[in-house]
Amino acid sequence: MINVSLPIGGRSFAVSCAEGEEPHVEMLGRMLDDRARKMGGAPNEARMLLVVALMLADELHEAHRQAPPPENTAQPSALAREMNEQAAERINLLAERLEKLGQALEHGASKA
Repeated sequence: MINVSLPIGGRSFAVSCAEGEEPHVEMLGRMLDDRARKMGGAPNEARMLLVVALMLADELHEAHRQAPPPENTAQPSALAREMNEQAAERINLLAERLEKLGQALEHGASKA
């Protein structure tokens, strides 16, 4: 684990992360710092972090609320419908061939 120092709201916080994740964690820290600065400081760090977390949670909630609903996965896609139709056609062709083969075998057996 790697330790990263994140300046948030005028205070520094040490955070551990996996090696290689430092740039991502630092970017997240900058996001938190930006929101902490927008709120103008708080009497203590716990309250500041709570308010920043609430601001982020509110933004996330709003983003989920405005996102379009997921596609109904119960409805097959156009590609899936086409593949099903092609498979049905192949099955029908095979059934016809098997039927003809069965008839040919029947006629050959009756002649013997």
